[in-house]
Amino acid sequence: MGILDGLEGMAGSQGGNKIGGLGDNDVSAVVTNLMGEGGKQLPGLLEKFHAGGFGNLAQSWVGKGANLPVSADQIKSVLGSDAVAQIAAKLGISPDQAAAKVSAVLPQIIDKLTPDGVVPDPEAVSQKLIGLLKQ
Repeated sequence: MGILDGLEGMAGSQGGNKIGGLGDNDVSAVVTNLMGEGGKQLPGLLEKFHAGGFGNLAQSWVGKGANLPVSADQIKSVLGSDAVAQIAAKLGISPDQAAAKVSAVLPQIIDKLTPDGVVPDPEAVSQKLIGLLKQ
């Protein structure tokens, strides 16, 4: 079983709530398309936000304080239309809907992967994903 096969553990939490109110396929599409298998491209994803002028948002997700929200338009700006279109295709929705879903789940996913306020090395990110799946 691959790391992403059981994303229901990551998408869900105590009491059956889902990340951003979204299901397993939404979370899986975000993780796979934006962070690569096992989340190993997390540092590169965060760098895109810094390069795009939204480093303060990304830092809030990594830091120990409150997560700042990100808009669908900001997601499209940082990730580009190709990445958003790939997620949309996997989910069977429009690119605008996909950008909205990404904006809802991405801050929470990154926050859960960086509970100590720092971006772990790629292997540690993979281990954290495995840990989240077991919750």
